[in-house]
Amino acid sequence: MKKHVLIFLLFLLPALCWAQRVRKTEWESGTLEKGDKVGVWEYYGYTRDGSQVILQKYDHTTKKLLFFRPIEDIFYDVELQPGQWTKSRVDQPPMFIGSDPALATYTAKLNYPLAAQDRKLQGKVIVSFAIDTLGQISNHKVVAGVGGGCDEEALRVSRTIPNQWIPARKNGRAVPVVYEMPFVFRLK
Repeated sequence: MKKHVLIFLLFLLPALCWAQRVRKTEWESGTLEKGDKVGVWEYYGYTRDGSQVILQKYDHTTKKLLFFRPIEDIFYDVELQPGQWTKSRVDQPPMFIGSDPALATYTAKLNYPLAAQDRKLQGKVIVSFAIDTLGQISNHKVVAGVGGGCDEEALRVSRTIPNQWIPARKNGRAVPVVYEMPFVFRLK
């Protein structure tokens, strides 16, 4: 009987390990359960001197932001009343879950248009989009472009970014904002 239990446990153990495991990379750490993030995850960045710092702590089970490292003071277009947009500071900026390193995995998917390469066009394309009170993004627009197909490529990539945003907060409540994201095209 004991031998059968031991054999059963040997087969069951790998399945239990797959069900829940800890993942740690240079950018994040937390628990995966059946491939999904659960519980509290920490997301990291690096200072100029190379020190690792926590940028965010996010509870994926309760979908709550527990901590964020404050960034520079930025003014956003904020909808304080329905249809009334104004430039304003916010108490908590809109944030991509996983912070900038996670967002960079999407911005890195830029394909440099051949027309822009042939004309030796380079520069920064700024794409804006609205982030609503649920963290959903919409209304993608090119605010500043460089031409040669770069504007369209930046717009294409910005639309692939998933709705994994923590909305901005002002006076204790979530508020819609317009977020501007740069896409850099640089020849090698």
